Amino acid sequence: MPPRKTPSKKKATGDGGYTPWTATAAEVCAELGVDPETGLDETKIAKLRSEYGFNELDKEEGKPLWKLVLEQFDDALVKILLVAALVSFVLAFTEERAPGVELSLVDFVEPGVILLILVLNAIVGVWQESNAESALEALKEMQSETARCLRAGEWISDLPARELVPGDVVEVRTGDRVPADCRVIRLKTATIRLEQASLTGESVAVNKTTEPVADAGCELQGKECVLFGGTSVSQGACVAAVIDTGMRTEIGKIQAQIQAAAEEEDDTPLKQKLDTFGDQLTLMIGVICLLVWLMNYHFFISWKWGGLSDPFSITEVDFNFAKCTFYFKIAVALAVAAIPEGLPAVITTCLALGTRKMAKKNAIVRKLQSVETLGCTSVICSDKTGTLTTNNMSAVRLVVQGTSYDPSDGGVVGLVGGSLDACVTAVSRVCVMCNESTVELKDGAFRCAGEPTEGALKVLAEKIGVADAAANAKIVKLRAADPAKGCQGVADHHAAQGAKLATLEFDRGRKSMSVIVADGGKGSNKNSLLVKGAPECVLDRCSKVLLPDGSVTTLSPALREEIVATVAEMSSSALRCLGFALKTGAELGKLGGYDGGEQHPAHKDLMDPGKYESIESDLTFCGLAGLRDPPRPEVRGAIDACKTAGIRVVVITGDNKLTAEAICADIGIFDSPSDAVGRSFTGREFSDMPLAKKKKLLATPGGCVFSRAEPKHKQDIVRLLKEADEIVAMTGDGVNDAPALKLADIGIAMGITGTAVAKEASDMVLADDNFSSIVDAISEGRSIYNNMKAFIRYMISSNVGEVVSIFLTAALGMPEGLIPVQLLWVNLVTDGPPATALGFNPPDVDIMTKKPRRKDEDLISTWAMVRYLVVGLYVGAATVGIFAVWYTKTEFLGIDLAKDGHTPVTWHQLTHWGECETWKGFAGGKFTAGGVTYSYTGSDACDYFHAGKIKASTLSLTTLVVIEMFNACNALSEDISLVIMPPWINPWLILAMFSSFALHFLILYVPALATIFSIVPLDLNEWLLVCAAASPVWIIDEILKFIGRNFVSAGR
Repeated sequence: MPPRKTPSKKKATGDGGYTPWTATAAEVCAELGVDPETGLDETKIAKLRSEYGFNELDKEEGKPLWKLVLEQFDDALVKILLVAALVSFVLAFTEERAPGVELSLVDFVEPGVILLILVLNAIVGVWQESNAESALEALKEMQSETARCLRAGEWISDLPARELVPGDVVEVRTGDRVPADCRVIRLKTATIRLEQASLTGESVAVNKTTEPVADAGCELQGKECVLFGGTSVSQGACVAAVIDTGMRTEIGKIQAQIQAAAEEEDDTPLKQKLDTFGDQLTLMIGVICLLVWLMNYHFFISWKWGGLSDPFSITEVDFNFAKCTFYFKIAVALAVAAIPEGLPAVITTCLALGTRKMAKKNAIVRKLQSVETLGCTSVICSDKTGTLTTNNMSAVRLVVQGTSYDPSDGGVVGLVGGSLDACVTAVSRVCVMCNESTVELKDGAFRCAGEPTEGALKVLAEKIGVADAAANAKIVKLRAADPAKGCQGVADHHAAQGAKLATLEFDRGRKSMSVIVADGGKGSNKNSLLVKGAPECVLDRCSKVLLPDGSVTTLSPALREEIVATVAEMSSSALRCLGFALKTGAELGKLGGYDGGEQHPAHKDLMDPGKYESIESDLTFCGLAGLRDPPRPEVRGAIDACKTAGIRVVVITGDNKLTAEAICADIGIFDSPSDAVGRSFTGREFSDMPLAKKKKLLATPGGCVFSRAEPKHKQDIVRLLKEADEIVAMTGDGVNDAPALKLADIGIAMGITGTAVAKEASDMVLADDNFSSIVDAISEGRSIYNNMKAFIRYMISSNVGEVVSIFLTAALGMPEGLIPVQLLWVNLVTDGPPATALGFNPPDVDIMTKKPRRKDEDLISTWAMVRYLVVGLYVGAATVGIFAVWYTKTEFLGIDLAKDGHTPVTWHQLTHWGECETWKGFAGGKFTAGGVTYSYTGSDACDYFHAGKIKASTLSLTTLVVIEMFNACNALSEDISLVIMPPWINPWLILAMFSSFALHFLILYVPALATIFSIVPLDLNEWLLVCAAASPVWIIDEILKFIGRNFVSAGR
């Protein structure tokens, strides 16, 4: 592919330079070196192709698979688990075994489970990331595949659009997609209108002209002589010269902005907190593991030191490799205990549950972690059209001589007795006949096919009805019986009474359009001219006014001023005003008898657009209509909810300033239009501000609005808000919104009106395009975060207990109470269901009355860490204590433990078991479990502390499981007592606890499983001992909650 270069265009700096939109069509063609009558020749095309390349967007190379896989292991917790698995694997080979005992699969359970977790985690991660960035591909789909192009004097009707170069002359017609950025050279119809809302945010199709604009630095909306690649022609045809191709087009610039925004993409707040937590945990685990191993050095190495007299004399060094690896394995077990292996899986499950809840509220989450990000959103940057408004143009005011009606609420408010006077009837007829749109019932909803403005006028006429009471009743009856057929009843009535003979198309000069209608049907020779257009232009050509009784009187200067004042008042309310007029009978001259035939003398006048203004003269004024895209009725309540929740709303729209301010006043962002002073700016005004002023404006409490905004303005606003440590949610539906959606902490695209580009660049899609759905999603996000803290609180406090247990065992010199495979079972299987169930906790009733949490708020506060340590100390003490009780007692707390016939030992023997081989007269011990007698006597006496610890280890493991089930109840709320918030408030937690107990019973009482986990069955008395050891965790946590509730939280 030929290399692309940026064209060296001169800037409009007043030094004789030019920009295509400020230069005339002839100047543009001269600059491009093209004759608009013949186009480019092959020699020039080849030269331009080598300079500019093909007219296509760049394709970004994806990451190779090996790189994606490696990235999944770039995490502190994952690295620790990987090291633990490798060490366990090596120890499985090097560990000393009793004579006759060979290496088996059981020895690899621990490293195998850890590696399985890591592999599954990597698979999920690779799948998510290789679920490619489709925004850029969707952008390419907007490009036209072919173009009608003039080359070497001949028109090529299907030239591949990728072959266009700057200077090519192209023709576009109704329905075409513009193949590149082009400068209009010549109109082939009276007007040409383009739908460029997806690029600029304008809610209606815009007119294009050949005339240059005065401002070289104007926004995209102001470039009225430029056609933008990817936009579509809604009406008309023209010839244009290509001025930019490929990545230099406005769509190309958006692709570059999307790519740049992707590079700026930060980790979500949750991932940042988890990464910080992982780093802290890594350091803590490393220090404790090393400490535990070194604390027991005297068991595996000894030496004789020469003393102070000979400090460098070290003799008789005795190193026991078996003991060294044993205590090293204890350190590995401690690492496994400290890491919450199930945390990633539980977080993913909780977020997935959140996406299901949000989907029921019309918020479809595309990226899991966006669920949590929503919960800390502090600023919502919202588009206006379709999000805050209905995106359905609606007539909200109707003004006729002597009366003003409000047609916005399903019917025309103010019609006396439902009767229609002559003015209202005339306006209704103009709305219907001077109209090319249709209203239809599709998929259960009424929709407009055609211009939104014309659709609103057609609906207005349907609300008005017809003057004939019988006909009106018939229309109402049909509409009730068959809404699909009756939705255009009034339009059909007017069409039946007068056939449309000719259309005088709209042009920018006279700013109106009109139709000639045969009153009474075609051939009646009783025609009327029905006119609609800009009120000031229509009014200038009116000399008379229609009165309610049907009479016509002269339009006096006083009445003209009154109408002008009404127009000004409606415009100040951001209404789009239209004026209606008519001309009938002899006033039409030869057009009064026009029959639609080409042979009629008047036909020649209709073929000359230059005569349209004279035809539309000496008109009779009928009335005015004020239209706008009204706010969604539920949005004001959602804005109030945002204020209560401490969330600021910033409106960023491509629409004009006055309309944006009026909508913001209606929905409560501004208390009144006057509040917009100092809080409403165009994108260009914002761009021209000093950086300090921009930051001050965006930091000001309350909402603000930016109108006529371009993609770069949206990105600048989002970027500055993020730099101020705000969590930004950005809504959008157009191609122009995609870069800002990508840059925001959470990009929210519209599901109905949104382009594919916007949806693919987003994190979440609104199925109903409704702003209030965002507020519901934020509430859900906050609830999910609280629930995540609950299960993190549960899992970490449990893991702290496991660490304390191993640490105490090593510190006291006791046999290893819990082996790594048992700890893995607890962390992954028995802890998993309760932790997941905590994700179903009901939300707090005051969840949307609290301010958003800070971006730098700790996931685990100092007080929370104190609680973890206190509870963890008890968990560790209980698991080690019950291990010691079984070895040293036959009765404890009134519970008989002698039924299994175990042989008690002294505390000294238990804590110095490593010296067993030096003891004289130690006979070992035996016990019964599950009907099997385990005997360790004679030469195997010392195995009573090794293989014989299986019963004590079972008691420790079971105590740990039961304590953690009780602790799950404690985790229901951070500070609220179990008395107020009992476990059954979350039925899923009760079910999860039963599931975990069932799983534990399974490995206890199924011999094959019991062998894998090195445990034995327990009898009733032993279960009573377990419950007695586990129950105090409730009391301890209730005391800590009381302190937190009354002292810690109160002091914040």
